[in-house]
Amino acid sequence: MSRPVTVGVDGSPEAVAAAAWAAEEAVLRRVNLRIVYVDQSPGPSAAQPGSLGARTHWAEDLLAEAEESVRRAHPSLEIEIRHRSGQPSEVLADESSEAVLLVLGSRGLGGVRGFLLGSVGMATISVTERPVVLVRAPERPDAAAGAVPAGPARDVVVGVDLDQFFAPLLHFAFQEAALRGDRVLVLYGWSIMPVVRDASALVAAERDMGPGIARRLTEALKPWRHEFPSVEVAEQSPIGGPARLLLHAADNADLVVVGRHVRTGSLGAHIGSVTHALIHHCPAPVAVVAHE
Repeated sequence: MSRPVTVGVDGSPEAVAAAAWAAEEAVLRRVNLRIVYVDQSPGPSAAQPGSLGARTHWAEDLLAEAEESVRRAHPSLEIEIRHRSGQPSEVLADESSEAVLLVLGSRGLGGVRGFLLGSVGMATISVTERPVVLVRAPERPDAAAGAVPAGPARDVVVGVDLDQFFAPLLHFAFQEAALRGDRVLVLYGWSIMPVVRDASALVAAERDMGPGIARRLTEALKPWRHEFPSVEVAEQSPIGGPARLLLHAADNADLVVVGRHVRTGSLGAHIGSVTHALIHHCPAPVAVVAHE
């Protein structure tokens, strides 16, 4: 049986947007959608009534509303709802182990161009090895959150480091682009020693080192071009900070794909500075893909 697309909901606008995006993804992948709510507190909260019976009723209403909203847009989509109790990050990670990917909402920070993932989302990313997609609510309330835009194809942007293992990121990005009819834009940003970062040194480095770096990137992408021959591919390897380059490319992106290292030692999961920046500042949905 195919793995479902799983989305965590909590009644927030960001979770509504995440559910809409997850439903579109499930339709594209031709799999079921699983909507999960995790009840973490045995006591009262600001959002829920205090008694167990009242909280259960509130959760059931929330899940029914989320299901109905998705079903209106996708009447033929198979939908499963689950109400679970426990530590949200642990429960969502457990749910993700059965899923093809997990989708969560990312909250906006008012007028600041930044988004807050929150402790649950960050903790969930840290303990799951499935891809996690972070979706923000649309700026306009009437916008169709999660909808695949009509018109010319857009980009699935993926950031790679040629000195690291990045095969899982490329596989996910190419697969998403194939599903959506998008182009894959592969970005590798590089730099030179800080002591020689004047304008002439940058021009010289681009001239002397740029062609070799571009060839390395082209060579690294050959297996993926062969596996996904219908997907258009663009490559960029300029001098510059990877986070800044990815955020700029996100303006024309349906999805931005970044990675995080899987660690099994005492330090736990590692979310690098580039992924951290994208999580908190990217306006497009961000997929965080675990890799070695």
